[in-house]
Amino acid sequence: MARLHSKKKGKSKRKRAKRKEKAEFVELGEEKIKEIVRNLYQKGVPPSQIGLILRDEYGVPSFKAQTGKKLVQYLEEENLYKTFPEDLLNLFSKAVRMYEHLKQHKKDIHNRVKFSHIESKIHRLLRYYKRVGKVPKDWNYSIERVMLLVR
Repeated sequence: MARLHSKKKGKSKRKRAKRKEKAEFVELGEEKIKEIVRNLYQKGVPPSQIGLILRDEYGVPSFKAQTGKKLVQYLEEENLYKTFPEDLLNLFSKAVRMYEHLKQHKKDIHNRVKFSHIESKIHRLLRYYKRVGKVPKDWNYSIERVMLLVR
């Protein structure tokens, strides 16, 4: 299947190990891992980076295999997770950067097209997250509103 806004196929990617049980070589207990995750998130580290830090610095191959829950699911139970998912916030910040660029460079047609692609992705994700219930149903996208949210 092709990508959303390009003709590339994009089949090459990293394959994760299919380990579902706890790894015996992990020296940290379940509570210690949860405490590390809590501290990292409170310092402002996003969930995608927390998984990498756990893997690289603490030798924990999978948070889900060690604790039985997904990382974001655990953060939501602890009432730490923000209202907007991380992928949506990343798209918001990218849209704000492009909007600022387009205000200065009005004839940059290539980036204007890419900006419309990013807004299209944002609308598709918002539709999904509203249906699932991760974003309030009355929340609507506008670049001015997003600029306030990102900063």
